[in-house]
Amino acid sequence: MTRGGQTKDRETPERRCIVTGETQPKAGLIRFVAGPDAIVVPDIAEKLPGRGFWVIADRKALDKAAAKGMFSRGAKAQVSAPPELLEMIEAGLAKRVVDTLSLARKAGLAVAGFEKVKDWLAGGKAKVLLQASDGSDRGKGKLWTPPGGRWFGCLTASELGLSFGRDHVIHSALAPGRLTDMLIRDASRLTGLRGHDGGASAEKE
Repeated sequence: MTRGGQTKDRETPERRCIVTGETQPKAGLIRFVAGPDAIVVPDIAEKLPGRGFWVIADRKALDKAAAKGMFSRGAKAQVSAPPELLEMIEAGLAKRVVDTLSLARKAGLAVAGFEKVKDWLAGGKAKVLLQASDGSDRGKGKLWTPPGGRWFGCLTASELGLSFGRDHVIHSALAPGRLTDMLIRDASRLTGLRGHDGGASAEKE
């Protein structure tokens, strides 16, 4: 049981954030390890060897961890964070989202373009609506979040375009599947750094 009286899901791995002290599903946190040169290394894929320490995927929390020496506390050793740490994390997460979306597109699980996305939404084929952060609010507002699904606005039009072999893309949609679940996790974490509301709905006009 949690302190709030709710039963924990034992199948969901949890980790403790070294900044907030809260324990939560690790899908919402970023793992770090200490490199051989005592420099903090973000382990976005969670595969690097060594003692891991975790921070919630939030820019303020990550800034605080670096500024207050909390990484050393988590590593139980004196370590330092490189000045470009947040940029490294943001770039790494963005690349993972773009690459996963590209794989989903090749597997026939993702489409781009207003009309194709609208057709998928209307037909109940989409689980995720992904729209460019720098796209027109009016245009984006004509589409809606899939019922029971998610909306993300954490990538730029040029980043979305990379996934589809185009210069830019404003609207894309993903069908349910393992790749989509992977994208949801990384897009949620990227949202924490970039500040776009990855859990909100795109509003209809």
